[in-house]
Amino acid sequence: MKPQIRILIYSILFFLYLSTTSLLLSLGEVLKTDPYITLGCGFAVLNLMYTFFALKWTLFLNIICSIAIAALSLFLAVQFANLHLLVNYDPYLVKTAIFTNAILSILFWEIVYQIKSRLELK
Repeated sequence: MKPQIRILIYSILFFLYLSTTSLLLSLGEVLKTDPYITLGCGFAVLNLMYTFFALKWTLFLNIICSIAIAALSLFLAVQFANLHLLVNYDPYLVKTAIFTNAILSILFWEIVYQIKSRLELK
């Protein structure tokens, strides 16, 4: 896949992460579930859509990577927000966690893509 296409897809994925976070949180309130579980499952679904439409890998690899990246990026985003580094700009640290989650997810997808493409060359 060309770098320009990957950048476009990552930009769309970044926008989807930012725009669906509030919807997923409100869905979690309606369902009365833990927000982390709701966000994790929602982001895993976004990742699944990304893998099936953009990457088109095997079914097993798509599912494993989607769930692992969603869980890892959400966990690291919460840990980064708990550092309280940006309290002056974001007092409740919600925006910090949302942006960190989106950026980390895209970073992890690029790492997985690079590893997979290098393994295919061998």
